[in-house]
Amino acid sequence: MIIGIIPARYASTRFPGKPLIDIQGKSMIQRVYEQASQAKCLSEVIVATDDERILQHVQSFGGKAVMTHPDHPSGTDRCWEAYCFGVKNQEVDVNNSGITSHSYIINIQGDEPFVAPEQIDELGAVLDGSVELASQMIPVSDHEVLFDVGEAKVIVNHNFEAIYFSRQVLPFLKGVDPKEWHNHHTYYRQVGMYAYRSDILEKITKLPVSDLEKAESLEQLRWIQNGHKIKMGLTSYESHCIDTPEDVEKVLRLMNA
Repeated sequence: MIIGIIPARYASTRFPGKPLIDIQGKSMIQRVYEQASQAKCLSEVIVATDDERILQHVQSFGGKAVMTHPDHPSGTDRCWEAYCFGVKNQEVDVNNSGITSHSYIINIQGDEPFVAPEQIDELGAVLDGSVELASQMIPVSDHEVLFDVGEAKVIVNHNFEAIYFSRQVLPFLKGVDPKEWHNHHTYYRQVGMYAYRSDILEKITKLPVSDLEKAESLEQLRWIQNGHKIKMGLTSYESHCIDTPEDVEKVLRLMNA
């Protein structure tokens, strides 16, 4: 079974109180929670927060939330604490197979108020028990997006497992105008969420920061450097995050279009 955990920090540097902002009559965290709750693959949805105001708000609209430590370095670490205190103690073995009732966790971004339930189900569909970690990717069809260092690009092997993630464009196409690279090679950028098998989630939260992770500022490189495999699923859904107050109107325009 699969649970969805939504990390929701109050003290965002660029947008304090972001989870509680109003978006057309509902808070952002409520919109994320309601969208995630429509995903067929999820047996449960939990908000993992560091703030009592968010906890009480989620409970006020009937959602489930747990308090977590305020100083987690990433959403992955917050998911692990929420899983331990909100779910792990409720697990039971299924036919003594060692696979528990909550064998996967999907980390759902708390700043994507219009995340599609179908996108969550796409990610859930690749979690077959053997998959350790998973995420999603989408083909790049525009050279400006390709060269945007804010977008993580991913190279995969023939089994659709990630070989490397980078903010730079890889591979380099010798003898081709960079503006035409996307027309001569299929590039992918990472979008969407992370999924973790529960035993692997415990392991990766104990790993020290790696040199590649420091270089690219991408935590998933730590996992690859330590020998873990990340399955990449194809999706047609774009990610529309709200990082600043200005992003609210931008996301609403995109959704209305």
